[in-house]
Amino acid sequence: MNIQLVKLTKAYKTHLEDMMQEWTGTGEKIVPYAIRKNDYHNFDYYLENLEITQETDGKVPDTTLFCLDADRNIFVGAVNIRHYLTKEMLVHSGHIGDGIRPTERRKGYATAMIGLALKEAKKLGISKVLMVCDKNNIGSAKSIINNGGILENEVEVDGVVEQRYWIDLV
Repeated sequence: MNIQLVKLTKAYKTHLEDMMQEWTGTGEKIVPYAIRKNDYHNFDYYLENLEITQETDGKVPDTTLFCLDADRNIFVGAVNIRHYLTKEMLVHSGHIGDGIRPTERRKGYATAMIGLALKEAKKLGISKVLMVCDKNNIGSAKSIINNGGILENEVEVDGVVEQRYWIDLV
């Protein structure tokens, strides 16, 4: 597996379109939220508004990276790294949101991508990372645990039980 996390640029426009079209076609919710918050069809606007640079309206600065399978030259997923957490984020969203496109799941990409995202979080000065997943998302939980995630607790948010995992980066 030869993957890397890359910033979105115009050179990756077709990579993004391909991944998003596949995901949209399944009817599933695209995750992380950061890659679905704007319409990717308007690429210039999408690219310009992908990341948050300063805290506003309860949203914190973040970094969004796409997981490129360099051997196949496709995006297999994405991560969104929040530089710090608000009280609300501490409960139900965590530092890193991640998602793998439907056809690329169960191939080890999520575990590897999270590992790369943790290195990026460490570069941002984050020493302890919170990751949250729905209790019924066993694949996501395994990927977090495989990267050192320790379950702290479970909380119910809007009728969904979410598991909160901490990963120590020191």
